[in-house]
Amino acid sequence: MDKLDFETWSRRAALWGVQYRDRLADRPVRARTSPGEIYRAIPPKPPETGEEMERIFEEFETLIEPGMTHWQHPRFFAYFPSNAAPVSVVAEYLVTAMAAQCMLWQTSPAATELETRMMEWLGAALGLPATFSGVIQDSASSATLAAVLMMRERTLDWQGNRAGLSQMPRLRIYCSDQVHSSIDRAIWIAGIGQDNLVKIPADPLSGALPPKQLEAAIRADIAAGYTPAGVIGCVGATGTGASDDIAKLVEVAHAHDLLIHVDAAWAGSAMICPEFRDLWAGVEGADSVVFNPHKWLGASFDCSAHFIRDPEMLVRTLAIQPEYLKTHGQDGIINYSEWSVPLGRRFRALKLWFLLRFHGLEGLRSMIRDHVRWAHNLHDRLAATSGVEIVTAPVLSLFSFRRDGASDADTIAHVSAINDDGRIYLTQTRVAGRLVIRFQAGSHAMREADIDIAYAAILDGLGLQAEER
Repeated sequence: MDKLDFETWSRRAALWGVQYRDRLADRPVRARTSPGEIYRAIPPKPPETGEEMERIFEEFETLIEPGMTHWQHPRFFAYFPSNAAPVSVVAEYLVTAMAAQCMLWQTSPAATELETRMMEWLGAALGLPATFSGVIQDSASSATLAAVLMMRERTLDWQGNRAGLSQMPRLRIYCSDQVHSSIDRAIWIAGIGQDNLVKIPADPLSGALPPKQLEAAIRADIAAGYTPAGVIGCVGATGTGASDDIAKLVEVAHAHDLLIHVDAAWAGSAMICPEFRDLWAGVEGADSVVFNPHKWLGASFDCSAHFIRDPEMLVRTLAIQPEYLKTHGQDGIINYSEWSVPLGRRFRALKLWFLLRFHGLEGLRSMIRDHVRWAHNLHDRLAATSGVEIVTAPVLSLFSFRRDGASDADTIAHVSAINDDGRIYLTQTRVAGRLVIRFQAGSHAMREADIDIAYAAILDGLGLQAEER
């Protein structure tokens, strides 16, 4: 591709992106293709000679785009959002064009220094103390893995990486049964083992990890010859938005000289609004905290903000410095590849810089407050509708419901009917052993009128009429 073609297709791709966003609201949220349909349409072998861009782009539009679920749709109410604010997309164009490998300070000084400053901006925006240092990870899963590895190495006096785990004490990590599955995966990869992730049943009313039960579990494990290594707290659990009492968990963890990591992947974005910070009161005492700006805040995926009280522990856990990775003649620099599991690093800080400058904190706060208010409005309308049972009350912009008396099979049928309609996209979760329907608002493109559409689509899917109780 010569420079003229590069310019032509760059412009066309950018224009396509604008037009794509502009027409999203008129499309079904989910793809309407059958399993294997796209796979069978793609030739089984690659071409021996190059093809024209016109044909490639045409098949992208006719084959690939129809098979995509539209995460930027204003009525994407499933999972958690994976927003890509337009200004973040523009920043990603620039990142992709430069295609820098930002593993070391010397491989891109601006990337390293902007990342340092952006993490300071984010920490201040969340109300975290300046004693935290930050790094941008690819996802909360990677941040949690890094935190678990740090717990492991500190507890083993930094010998796990060197000697392996076969002759080491049996470590234990503690959390509630409401944590995300990424916690389990971190335990697997860290070599600690699923059986040593002690999941304590959450309080049935609050959904929080009971501190007294945590204390009892730690003491029982010590008596049984296990070695406690850390605690993982949750703020805004995926299923229902439940949050632990972080201040009390910090107290228990530190009383036993354990590190505590706080997973606030979704809810952390809302902490830029001071009125929501009671959800993670006491977080300033944590040793590690993660939230995903690529969820609610609007930085395009991937972009996970990981804050650490003592970065030296993280570097000691993860850093490898062969000669070819050393930076000579510079003191006091940061090489963020030593703070992450992967060596390779993208220039993720640029989209945060664009996003925070363009929208400003007050613009982002207004968006989050709108989403919370609109979700509460929908909750109230459903609660007042005959035949609808509210299962869990709103936490920020997340709540759950089902049709009165619905079995699990009925609930799956209702979710399918709602989603097959195409106007909105929801997912299910399980609360107290039963399936329920889960709603969360968080799309950057969402408007208040989308709540009216959601209400109508939900009632249609439940087979109900809008009759107040």
